[in-house]
Amino acid sequence: MYNNKKLNKGADVRLSEAMKIPSELKKVKEASARILQSLLPYNLTAYDLLDIRLCIEEALINAMKYGNKLNSGLPIEIAYNVDNDILKIIITDAGEGFDYENLPDPTLEENRQELKGRGVYLIRRLMDEVCFNDKGNQITMIKKIKKGD
Repeated sequence: MYNNKKLNKGADVRLSEAMKIPSELKKVKEASARILQSLLPYNLTAYDLLDIRLCIEEALINAMKYGNKLNSGLPIEIAYNVDNDILKIIITDAGEGFDYENLPDPTLEENRQELKGRGVYLIRRLMDEVCFNDKGNQITMIKKIKKGD
């Protein structure tokens, strides 16, 4: 079940919503689909929608697996909004956080066999801005959206 809360929805240019989902991997695609569905009025390009979906799903999986240790009793909080062609997505888990400043670079030869850091690396490449709170249990992803044809 989703716990949804509309924060502010005005004319066609503004969207702001929030929801909580349990830390269950089966909820990842449902949550990303819900967010993407709400972005349809913005007529985004297929490339942008793919990038956004990939980043949402990667961030949610990380939050569930590493933050909440797949404890379905611990929720993942998702907030997202669009304002002035800027999409902001915030995903927060209830975990202890992680050291996001010292992730190995997965493109370096010595790290290519490592599984750590690949998702965050991908998110940083596909989004225009990515930041974490000090604790490391919240990611904010920002994407400048371009309308499609």
